[in-house]
Amino acid sequence: MVNDNATSGFVLLGFPSPAALQVAWFVLFLAVYLVTLTGNLGVLLLIRSDPCLHTPMYFFLSHLSLLDICYSSTIIPQTLLSFFLEKKVISFAGCAAQLFFFATCATAECYLLAAMAYDRYLAVCKPLLYSLIMSQKLCVEMVVGAYLAGLISSIIHTVSIFHLPFCCSKRVDHFFCDGPPLLALSCSGTHLSEVTISAVVAFNVLSTTVFILASYLLVLSTVLRIRSTPGRHKAFSTCASHLVSIALYYSSSLFVYLQPSSSHPLEHDKVVSIVYSVAIPMLNPFIYSLRNTDMKNSMRKAKGRVLSSLPNHSSWSTERLP
Repeated sequence: MVNDNATSGFVLLGFPSPAALQVAWFVLFLAVYLVTLTGNLGVLLLIRSDPCLHTPMYFFLSHLSLLDICYSSTIIPQTLLSFFLEKKVISFAGCAAQLFFFATCATAECYLLAAMAYDRYLAVCKPLLYSLIMSQKLCVEMVVGAYLAGLISSIIHTVSIFHLPFCCSKRVDHFFCDGPPLLALSCSGTHLSEVTISAVVAFNVLSTTVFILASYLLVLSTVLRIRSTPGRHKAFSTCASHLVSIALYYSSSLFVYLQPSSSHPLEHDKVVSIVYSVAIPMLNPFIYSLRNTDMKNSMRKAKGRVLSSLPNHSSWSTERLP
């Protein structure tokens, strides 16, 4: 047992493989990170610059993009660095900080997705009262509440793990400091910590899941009463992107956190973790943009503004006229 946890570090095993495959992993993670930053920053800039997108739905979406940027930036830069380090060491404080910010973003995203479900419920089921209920004050309070829930949950999560003594090797079988692989390194009993973390995760995930399902059952009930096919299609299209994002995020995180650690190998957790910590932050901008008419119109307007600002665009357009 090591008594100097605070002065020693952890070894992130990552993806053990030959050097050539390490380069391939590096290129893949770098490409994913650049796409994630570009896509989510693009969503933020579009929402910021287009007054047509200054609505509650896009206010929540802008914070979802911000969380995805923070999510990825907490994990991927350290992972990229570790591909070329002979000793893939992260300090005790660095590991605790990585887990803290990761858990904060993950939990806040759960509550933000629930807020977006409530917004869709009001938009579809109570359109006449929508602007009255979904005020700017309520939107801000819901976002602040999501961040506070993330902070509280993350503090419990981090303290439950890092008050434990860790074994001498401290070899974390993962590519970042996540809960299950860190608990596997403890030299003392982890039952209380596992129960505490599972209870917090279960409360966050299940409460937001029930809220989301209730919202969408009411939405479905309302949509089925719409007689016109175009009306139904429009109502479904406003919710489809959100449902896809929820399904991907919740299914992968539930697999890792709400199963007993002895029931499945950590190697499976590592693969599934790539989905919710790396792939989903990259996919969210595409999920919410490609099927969203408002976002596509905003992108066209932004493209037009960029082209019109180019010095040779006007003369080029004139020369092309018949």
